[in-house]
Amino acid sequence: MDLLKTMRERILIGDGAMGTLLYSHGVDRCFEELNLTHPEQVLHIHQAYIQAGADVIQTNTYGANYIKLSRYGLEDQVKKINQAAVKLAKQAAKEDTFILGTIGGIHGSQTEIGTKEEIKRSFREQLYCLLLEGVDGLILETYYDFDELTTVLKIAREVSDLPIIANVSMQEAGVLQNGMTLADSLLKLEELGADVVGINCKFGPYHMLKSLEFVPLPKRAMLAVYPNASLPSYQDGKLFYENKPEYFKEQAESFRSEGIHLIGGCCGTTPEHIQALAEGFINRKPVTEKIIKTEEIKVNVSEQKRLTKPSLLEIVKERHSIIVELDTPKHLDTDLYFQGAEALQKAGVDAITLADNSLASPRICNASMGSLIQQKFDVSPLVHITCRDRNLIGLQSHLMGLHTLGITELLAITGDPTKIGDFPGATSVFDVTSFGLLEMIQQFNAGISPSGKSLKQKTNFTVAAAFNPNVRNLDRATLRLEKKIEAGADYFITQPIYSPEKIIAVYEATKHLKAPIYIGIMPLTSTQNAEFLHNEVPGIKLTDEVRARMALFTNDREQSTREGIEISKELIDVALEYFHGIYLITPFTRYDITVKLTNYIKSKVNVEAVAKALVTLN
Repeated sequence: MDLLKTMRERILIGDGAMGTLLYSHGVDRCFEELNLTHPEQVLHIHQAYIQAGADVIQTNTYGANYIKLSRYGLEDQVKKINQAAVKLAKQAAKEDTFILGTIGGIHGSQTEIGTKEEIKRSFREQLYCLLLEGVDGLILETYYDFDELTTVLKIAREVSDLPIIANVSMQEAGVLQNGMTLADSLLKLEELGADVVGINCKFGPYHMLKSLEFVPLPKRAMLAVYPNASLPSYQDGKLFYENKPEYFKEQAESFRSEGIHLIGGCCGTTPEHIQALAEGFINRKPVTEKIIKTEEIKVNVSEQKRLTKPSLLEIVKERHSIIVELDTPKHLDTDLYFQGAEALQKAGVDAITLADNSLASPRICNASMGSLIQQKFDVSPLVHITCRDRNLIGLQSHLMGLHTLGITELLAITGDPTKIGDFPGATSVFDVTSFGLLEMIQQFNAGISPSGKSLKQKTNFTVAAAFNPNVRNLDRATLRLEKKIEAGADYFITQPIYSPEKIIAVYEATKHLKAPIYIGIMPLTSTQNAEFLHNEVPGIKLTDEVRARMALFTNDREQSTREGIEISKELIDVALEYFHGIYLITPFTRYDITVKLTNYIKSKVNVEAVAKALVTLN
C-alpha cells in the first residue's frame, strides 16, 4: 500500500486521542510507559479506532523521547517504549490500515527544558527507533514552536524517504505564536519536504475551519487536520471535554471543502468522534479547487513609543553607571522606603532596582512601588520579574501592565523556590524559566504575544538577566550567558562578589561578550550577616579573608559596618577598572550605606575623568 497515493485518491480518516481515553480510565502518568506495562490497554484503543473507521492510526509515542521520558525516570527506556508502540499498532492494524510513527513537540506546552542541540539528539534517537520498526510514515504533531518543527522536519527528511506529516499548533486561530500566518507556515513546511501539512490540537472544528479558509491548496503536499473535541472544562479535579460526536459528523463535508486529505481527532476525541467523521462524508474524493478568503490575517502592530530618557543599556555603554537595589517592604509602612528612594535619587543613581519577592517572601508589589518611584522621583525603576509566582497568563498580563505604567527596565530571573521562603507550602509555578521569559519579553518588543496575537503596540523593554559568577567553572557559566543573550538578554547583573580576583576572572571570562555587565556589590553590616550570606544564601560566597576581617569586630556593630563599607570600596575600585556597571544591593534598608558608596563611586569616576582630560590636553 502507498499512503500518499491512497490519500490523493480519497480522504483518509485518522484516529483520535490516545491520552484522553487513558486519562478517562484513571491513568494519570506517563501514557507511553503503558506500551510496556499495560500493552493490552493501548492495543484495545487502537482496535477501537480501527473498528470506528480509522484508516490511519498513530503509535503511542507522542512523548516517547529522552527529554520527556526523563521526567518519569524513563529516559533509558526510549528504544523499548518506541519498539513496543509500533508492535502494538501493527498487532491492531488490518491489511489496509496505515501506521504513523508519532513524534510530538518538545516545547508543546512551553514547560519542557531543552536546548536546540538537546532537542535534536532526543528527536534523532526516537526517529531511528520508529524507522527501524518499520512504520508507514511519520507524523510530527503539536508543535507550537515553529522553529523546532522546521528543525526536526529537516532532520527527518534527510534520513528518510517515508511520507512525513507536519502539523503545527496555534494559540490563536490562523496565526502561529511567532506571528506567522498559518498559510505561510504550511507553505514553508511544504518547501522543507513535508508530504502532508496541517494543524492539530488546541482548537475544535469551528476555529480550525476558520483558519483553513485562508489556506490555499498546497502545490505538492496535501492538507491534514486533527481538531480537538471542544474546549476543555475542569470538573472534580479532572479535565473534561464535551462529548458531541454528532457535531464532528456535521462538519465533515466542510473540512472536505477546505481541501483536506487526512482528518482525525486530537484532545478529547474518542472512537465515537472518528465514527461520526467517517459517516459524515458524502464524498471522500478530495477537492482540487477551493475559494480562498482574500482578507489576509495580519498581525498589525504600531511602532514603539519613543522613550524620554536613555535606557540603562545605552547608559552603561557610554559611561559608568550605578544601579541600586532597594527591596520593597514586607509590611505596609512605606515612609522609610520612599525616604531611601529619594536619597538615592539625589545621590544620582541611574536606577533603583526592585526585587520580586526575593527569597520567596511576600513584599509590596514591585510594579506598584516602581510606578510610584517613577512618579515621585526622577529615577528609573528596574523591576525584577520571577517565573515562580505567575503562570504564562499572569506573566503576559504583568508585562502588559508594566508597559502601560511606562516601566521599561526589567530583570528576568527564574526565581527562588517557595520552599526557602515564608510559605514553603505555596506552589512554585515555573511555567517557563528565565530563558523563556527573556524570549517572551523580546516577542513583546516585536508587538506579538506568545500566542501570536497582535499586542497592537511594540513594547520598549530593555531586559537584564542574572549572572552568578560564584561558581567553580566560570567558562560554563559564561556559556549560559551566551544562551541568555541568544534568548534576548541585553545586559547582565551579577550576584554579589566578594573577591577582587573573582571580578578580574569574570572580566577575562566575559570580555568577548558584547552585552555589558553590572558587578554586584553588597555591603556587609556584621560578621553574623557575613556568615549567613556565605553559609545559607544560594549563589553567594565570601572569601576567608573577608569573613576574617568582619569577625574582628564581632562586638562592635558600628565598626563592623564601617569595615563592610571599606571592603565594598576595595571591590568597587577593582570593578571600575574593568566594568562600567556597578550594582549596589542595599542591606536591611540601610540606604545610607548605598548612598555613601554611590558618592564614593561618583568621586572616583570624576577623578578619573579629570585625569584623562589632563592627559588629553598635555
